[in-house]
Amino acid sequence: MIELYHGSLDIITQENLYLILPGKVSRMAVMYAENFGVTISEALKRIYNSATYRKLEREDSKLWHYGPVALYEMLLEEL
Repeated sequence: MIELYHGSLDIITQENLYLILPGKVSRMAVMYAENFGVTISEALKRIYNSATYRKLEREDSKLWHYGPVALYEMLLEEL
């Protein structure tokens, strides 16, 4: 078995933040796709190209503390 990550998620850093983003983004994409009638792929493109995501992927923004619903609402405000 290959161990991919040797650190601890007790402390979120820029180096391990990527581990928690996919779960948040995937839930946001499902909400977006359902609300706007687009595919999941299109929803993901729109999320990944948003200012909200650019902030989310920066640990120092602390947006990773928010749940997917709050992040989705931020995305809607931006759009």
